[in-house]
Amino acid sequence: MSRWQVAFLRAALGWLVATGLLGVVVGIWPSLAGPFRTTHAHMGLVGFFLGMVMGVAFWMLPRPGGIKQTAWERATFLLLQAGLVLRVVSEPAWRMTLARGWHVAFVASGVLVLAAMVAFALAMSRRVVTLETLRAKGLGRRGGAAPKKTAPAAPDDESGA
Repeated sequence: MSRWQVAFLRAALGWLVATGLLGVVVGIWPSLAGPFRTTHAHMGLVGFFLGMVMGVAFWMLPRPGGIKQTAWERATFLLLQAGLVLRVVSEPAWRMTLARGWHVAFVASGVLVLAAMVAFALAMSRRVVTLETLRAKGLGRRGGAAPKKTAPAAPDDESGA
């Protein structure tokens, strides 16, 4: 597991705990529910769930030819986390104040998360290939190309017909 894959999984677990904590805070002070409702959902769905999916995908999905995607992992992780942190700060502030600066930051957070999603999709698109493509490149088996198929032998016909 690369350091970025570990970072994805640890950050996802951090977002899970933060989501739970925010839920408790909103339960104690219900007046915060309005400004924090979508932020709370975003922390759980994007922070925990999407972060976990991305980390596990970078770790578990096949890497044809043993490709390393450290730069893609790093970029995806940093974009996602920056977007999430910016959203957690800017969205409630914007909803409570309606200040233009907070709104701009909130929109920027969405752009960062979208950029993370695009980076992830591009990285995964290099991994999603058919077995035929792998075999054509000599990567279908660890030892090289897959063995050639031979036609089954015809049965002996001793009936004389």
